[in-house]
Amino acid sequence: MTNLNFPKDFLWGGALSACQAEGAYNVDGKSLTIPEVMKFNEKNDRKVTKQIRINREMIEEAKNDPDTVKYPKRRGIDFYHTFREDLALFAEMGFKVFRYSISWARVFPNGDDAAPNEKALQFYDQVIDECLKHGMEPLITISHFDMPIVLIDKFGGWYNRKLIDLYVKYCDVLFNRYKGKVKYWITFNEINMSVKAGAKTLGIIEYDKPNFEEMLFQGLHHQFVAASRATKMAHEIDPENKIGSMVAYFTTYPYTCKPEDALQMQQDDQMKNQFFLDVLNQGEYPYYGKTYFKNKGITINIEDGDLDSIRANTADFVGMSYYNSMISSSDTEQLELTAGNVHSVYKNPHLPANEWGWQIDPVGLRYTLNLVYDRYKKPVFILENSSGFYDKLNEDGSVNDPYRIDFLSKHIEQMGLAIADGVEVLGYTMWGPIDMISSGTSEMSKRYGFIYVDQDDYGNGSMKRYRKDSFFWYQNVIQTNGEQL
Repeated sequence: MTNLNFPKDFLWGGALSACQAEGAYNVDGKSLTIPEVMKFNEKNDRKVTKQIRINREMIEEAKNDPDTVKYPKRRGIDFYHTFREDLALFAEMGFKVFRYSISWARVFPNGDDAAPNEKALQFYDQVIDECLKHGMEPLITISHFDMPIVLIDKFGGWYNRKLIDLYVKYCDVLFNRYKGKVKYWITFNEINMSVKAGAKTLGIIEYDKPNFEEMLFQGLHHQFVAASRATKMAHEIDPENKIGSMVAYFTTYPYTCKPEDALQMQQDDQMKNQFFLDVLNQGEYPYYGKTYFKNKGITINIEDGDLDSIRANTADFVGMSYYNSMISSSDTEQLELTAGNVHSVYKNPHLPANEWGWQIDPVGLRYTLNLVYDRYKKPVFILENSSGFYDKLNEDGSVNDPYRIDFLSKHIEQMGLAIADGVEVLGYTMWGPIDMISSGTSEMSKRYGFIYVDQDDYGNGSMKRYRKDSFFWYQNVIQTNGEQL
């Protein structure tokens, strides 16, 4: 396809997270985060996705264990020390934007410090300045799946309303420090994961409590309020700031044309995706969410001013990750589970899957972009899209990865078709442009990048970076602004 639909100022790039790439977990005053107490499981079952239940016993064990083999996200790919080399490679590909996250546990290592950790801010100064030097727009995620342990120990995570003020203080530091340098911000990465991955998003780990789900939604409410206050502050500090919401969109189709399956699909879409975006982009709790709370016996403590703040300070754009789709049915007994992003999904018989069981659905991206843009009428930013694959490093330093090129080209083509449909898409930050530690399985073997990092699941290897075939393909995609896929 020759695609002439991408705007001239389209933001092509890639995205990483601090907790998977940075390493240096105990350097320059940083404290522990939830990802750094998650162990690598070499017996990982790739047929289903299982959430690791982080409990206090696991946290205490990890605090007293300095191991970086057992806890791979502590070492990451050492981006803390290699960021200049890595950013230069992104610039060589022609990135217009680079999405990265700032570690809350670096900036406020004790959670409630009177002043931020200057060494941490100096590091992020360098990362942001290096992006600008290479002509890359920095896009910063303020909280990306790296809940500081101290905020769990001291406050019980986001269930405690005190975290609103602590988060806003953290944002205040960032917005003022990077005024005029950073324009695009994401308040919370994939905020809809809170219900499925409450430990790393909310720091709520009281699984055995009878009101656990209520606790999650209470913590989520506090994040909604925090996001609204941060958005207001960002606009006041710099009117040029653009603040985005973000979900991992779980696109779903009815298994059959039975009305019951279509109704189940609608309900799944509401409580897996739309609920979160409705609050952040429309400024109110939707009717179906209130019904869900009523039917579940969930009561949310909402203080005076909360709803006014949420209503008055909605997001400037809709951010989303898109990895795989799912199917919905009113009768799931005949369906088969397969792995997916954060949780298992029912297998669609019409779709292929990668080696981890994640289904591959490029057309679903066009479908989802139209769905989201029609509902919110705000620009959409594809903040994550890719698939994990096994890669082999050849003796000559090359990596042949036609499967990655095939996956991404088909998704980018569908994104271009969505733009042709009339959807306003700001940009595309492909997930994991350089190999890093997997968020869900903590393995290195599951590789996303255009750049191969010579490190295995146990931390062995030279850590040298190698350009894969897909590196040169994406370079050409950016150079031609999506005309040559």
